[in-house]
Amino acid sequence: MASVLWFQGGACSGNTMSFLNAEEPNVVDLIVDFGLDLIWHPSLGLELGNNAQKLFWDCAKGERPLDIFVFEGTVIEAPDGTGRMDMFAGRPMKDWVTDLANAAQIVVAIGDCACFGGIPAMEPNPSGSTGLQFHKRQKGGFLGPDFTSRMGLPVINIPGCPAHPDWITQVLVALATGRAGDITLDDLHRPETFFKSFTQTGCTRVQFFEYKQSTYSFGEGTRTGCLFYELGCRGPMTHSPCNRILWNRQSSKTRAGMPCLGCTEPEFPHFDLAPGTVFKTQKVSGAIPKEVPEGSDHLTYMAHAAAARIAAPQWSKEDMFVV
Repeated sequence: MASVLWFQGGACSGNTMSFLNAEEPNVVDLIVDFGLDLIWHPSLGLELGNNAQKLFWDCAKGERPLDIFVFEGTVIEAPDGTGRMDMFAGRPMKDWVTDLANAAQIVVAIGDCACFGGIPAMEPNPSGSTGLQFHKRQKGGFLGPDFTSRMGLPVINIPGCPAHPDWITQVLVALATGRAGDITLDDLHRPETFFKSFTQTGCTRVQFFEYKQSTYSFGEGTRTGCLFYELGCRGPMTHSPCNRILWNRQSSKTRAGMPCLGCTEPEFPHFDLAPGTVFKTQKVSGAIPKEVPEGSDHLTYMAHAAAARIAAPQWSKEDMFVV
């Protein structure tokens, strides 16, 4: 039976709620069928006050085995490196993170904030927020670039704002059943089984992207035009399975007519939410996208785009009804 302790750091509770909505497997299945010992969780933990503190200290001191330490939210180091801006169970949260990460066999960061710092780590970052092992794309974060858990693994990152519940539970199942060695991580410590492909994979608008046919307004559902060229969709550049593993088993942002915001990437929120950067594709000279799909370059992309528009069939320019 694998023991799991889940802590919630600064500025985040969305991943806790997301976890509770998991379906494949759900939280009950995790505990009953896969033998997960959920020692404590912000919403499910029964211990309070002194009883909770004793439980935490037992894990931190190694008196109670801790297999998986799960952390969501940023690690807050302000003010002046003390971490006292985020107090929990009688001490700065960052001190709990240090002790529990060193005691755990495996450490898992859930959500963009815990992985990369997220929105709280935007400049000027008054809270001194950072991720567990990355600060944005720079390796290091709170635990440092060379940190490994007692099993010899780096922090396993499951980003997203929030992370999809089934990404969380499926990784926890793999770890809890002794298959940590089967999880291949990318250079940002994300499991490749989820983060090798792009948000665009499975998008119902991909045929419009291929022929470079754009939509110019919201509210058109899945019927017409790609959201990338005009409305800031980051689907072609974002590593996630959002259109393969659907939200609520039904839909995704792009399927509902909402641009992908790129929340599984360390640069999120992109352009630091500067005015005019949300829901608007940034361009060079007013015509060339500032960012192009991964693996391409601006010259190749523009040549391909020009040829695609010339070759675009009539149906790609018409209003389509897609259920």
